[in-house]
Amino acid sequence: MLDVTTPTVVTMEHATLYLADAYALLPRLGWVDAIVTDPPYEFNTSGGGSFREQRGHTDQIAEEGLDQGFDHSIINSLLCGSVVVFCHNDQVPALSAYLQGSFSRSVLCMWIKANPMPMANKHYVADAEIYFHAWNRDHHPQGSLAEKKRHVRSQVGRGGKYGHATVKPDTVMDKIITNVAGKVICDPFMGTGSTGVAAVKAGRTFIGIEHNPKHFATAVERLRLAHEQRVHAPP
Repeated sequence: MLDVTTPTVVTMEHATLYLADAYALLPRLGWVDAIVTDPPYEFNTSGGGSFREQRGHTDQIAEEGLDQGFDHSIINSLLCGSVVVFCHNDQVPALSAYLQGSFSRSVLCMWIKANPMPMANKHYVADAEIYFHAWNRDHHPQGSLAEKKRHVRSQVGRGGKYGHATVKPDTVMDKIITNVAGKVICDPFMGTGSTGVAAVKAGRTFIGIEHNPKHFATAVERLRLAHEQRVHAPP
């Protein structure tokens, strides 16, 4: 169990990263403009047939408890202006009801996978992932008309590169950050820092929380690189 009273903190010019329990720490951080997060899904990781051995990330998801869902109360509409949250198809009814009861408006969006795994496991092919964008007054979606499409198409992420089973692609996170209002972005389930990288690239301030030391270390390195690239980016 992490000692949340004295979490490990790494600070950078445009980011603050915490190795801590998000449920204990997030309420203590105060107001943020937006929560953008990919929390643990709630789904059955069994099955897979002949593809199981090729899908090592499924075993990793189960081992790290990323199939156990999350407590919706961590998304507190009194502490943020808007939220973007990924979820499994089976989580949609409960999460939708929670967001509609907490925020002024919400919309279901989708990441369409250009290269989905060719299997269905007695379901539909997992060729898309759902995310909700919910907001309160003055925190509505941002961007041009073309940037406000409710879907984004991209290749599956680079989990193998970062040692995490559910890494979201840069294309997906860049679009989401474009659509989110405000300066300060928080991800309480930071993983390896994909939300933070997109936020720093977009000139936002990022707060990330992750409880897994291995993924936290990866996030620190990714955010440091993002800062370096921002400094050396052409004006």
